[in-house]
Amino acid sequence: MLYYLPMQPETALLWWTLNVLTLKRYEALKQVYGDLDAALKALSPAMLKELGLKQDAIEAAFVRLEEFDAAQYLREMQKHGVELLTIEDEAYPAALKEIGDPPLFLSYRGDIALFHQPLIGCVGTRAMSPYGKRTVEAFIPALVRAGLTTVSGLALGIDALVAKETIRAGGRTIAVLGNGLGSIYPASNARLAEDIVQGGGLILSEFPLDMPPGKFTFPARNRIIAGLSTGTIVFEAPDASGSIITADLALEYNRDVFAVPGTIFDPNFAGCHRLIAKGQARLVTRPEDVLEELGVLAPAESPVSAVQKTPEEQHIYDILTTMPQSVDKLIERAKRPMSDVSSTLTMLELAGSAKKVGAGEWVRAER
Repeated sequence: MLYYLPMQPETALLWWTLNVLTLKRYEALKQVYGDLDAALKALSPAMLKELGLKQDAIEAAFVRLEEFDAAQYLREMQKHGVELLTIEDEAYPAALKEIGDPPLFLSYRGDIALFHQPLIGCVGTRAMSPYGKRTVEAFIPALVRAGLTTVSGLALGIDALVAKETIRAGGRTIAVLGNGLGSIYPASNARLAEDIVQGGGLILSEFPLDMPPGKFTFPARNRIIAGLSTGTIVFEAPDASGSIITADLALEYNRDVFAVPGTIFDPNFAGCHRLIAKGQARLVTRPEDVLEELGVLAPAESPVSAVQKTPEEQHIYDILTTMPQSVDKLIERAKRPMSDVSSTLTMLELAGSAKKVGAGEWVRAER
């Protein structure tokens, strides 16, 4: 787990727009200068060359630096409703700090409280088949009912359908883009992106506002999907596709991978079949297969309890999910003393709003 002290907002904005830092380069600058604030003051072509940038990338960075107007850039961010998060901020998702190459910056629109919810990656081909469409429509409502937040890439095909089905089922979704949030790619999904935000969801990008999609931006996007998610479902994917890259990254990050099988004659499922054949993904034919593997307790489809909660009970209840959490984790997230959290959990349990499961962990429940 990585821990840092926050950099100055102006520093974050400029390093983000330069788009030259990786975790390795960031750590190297911290070792020499102490922090990025001091490193920015010493910024030079020689520094960037020492960090391993090629000459054309160094020249491009300094063109951006000369043209950069912080006030104008902030106005553009406000125009698009975009905010910026750095790896040094407390709100940065803890799950991403666990991977080997986390993005240093995340621009976003929407509710970043979703980072604390159980997240399930849902990926697949742009060339979605009727069968692939049926599997998404069969899985997503059950995942939403179980309290999971879906994560996808907002591409055409499976990605877009995952977001639509999540919203239709009353859930919230996170879409990670392979370009800057100054525009939506593909443009045909601009309305969907707005629906995601308006529905309490989140759209994310590590790239500067005006960054276009490119050869390397989508694999970079895929690592964020895999890194954020507790597990990733591959609904329909050819071999060597972006979805399989996401699955491979999830395996590298020690996350669960699930794959839906298809007909052996359909190349659109060759990637799913390879993952299953190599034992890298669990074959799933129903949403319950995913929930059982993740240890998620799906609530019964019954009316929500009308028992009135105190503010403290509501606070702890909102932190609980259908994914089991330890008391220590709940204390950390609630920022309350152990005695308060323990007594509140007991009251919620008596009211039928919380349930203690194995290993002393707790889940949200309604009877």
